[in-house]
Amino acid sequence: MTATTSPTGTNDATESGRGAGATFVTTVSQTARRTALQFARTPQLLITGTINGAVYLFMFRYVIGGAIETGTRLDYVDFLVPGFLVTIILWNGMTIPAGVAEDAASGVFDRLRSLPIPRAAAVVGRSIADTALLSWGLLVTTLFSLAIGYRFHGDAADIVLAFTLLLLATFAFSWLFITLGLLARNAQAAQGLTMLVIPLVFISSAYVPVNSMPGWLQPVGDHQPITVISNALRSLMLGGASPGVGHNTSYWVALSAIWCTGILAVFGSVAISRFARRR
Repeated sequence: MTATTSPTGTNDATESGRGAGATFVTTVSQTARRTALQFARTPQLLITGTINGAVYLFMFRYVIGGAIETGTRLDYVDFLVPGFLVTIILWNGMTIPAGVAEDAASGVFDRLRSLPIPRAAAVVGRSIADTALLSWGLLVTTLFSLAIGYRFHGDAADIVLAFTLLLLATFAFSWLFITLGLLARNAQAAQGLTMLVIPLVFISSAYVPVNSMPGWLQPVGDHQPITVISNALRSLMLGGASPGVGHNTSYWVALSAIWCTGILAVFGSVAISRFARRR
């Protein structure tokens, strides 16, 4: 086929090709679908995401929990579960960077960059698929927590808000892990980078009260997102402000939303910028 040139001097075939790209929504849905199918063809990912939360929760509840004093009238299981749900996002999310790095190394991302699609949409699709996989793990962990004695004490509206906040946190942290995968040169390096999030898990109020830590470490534990989101979920699920946290439920929910928005803005920008660059 011979390309023709328009009176303005442009190539007609080129001009027609510019409008042939997929829309943002189509790109997001197809990228998410492709990633979800990749998960389905990797049973280990599904199994890990399903049982990780239950195994860790069992150990904290029955092995470690007996030695932990919360300093409140709460049973440890009531203190533990809301914060544990936040940290299971990080534990399960540690598989994401390796998958992203593998896609980059295998040329999948180069192929996507070559297509006439919005590049940001390709990363958004990946984040939606990762959020769906992490949410499955959260659902299984929540059901298991009920089996080992945890009970919600808040009203229906508070519980819905708690899980909405948890979903927002899941989406936000998925961008952190995608960024780590895009920064790494290979899957092994990406897996190593995930170790950087472990301090967030343990230096927080997720498993123990921050006031049980050494005085010099408490400011670190108090002013980080895992503590803030854990306090918000604990307050919502208990039906009132969590004992010992010093602020009301609205304060923690608002601060959690700010943290999630900030994480999403920072790591979303970095991930999209990094994806758009060729290695």
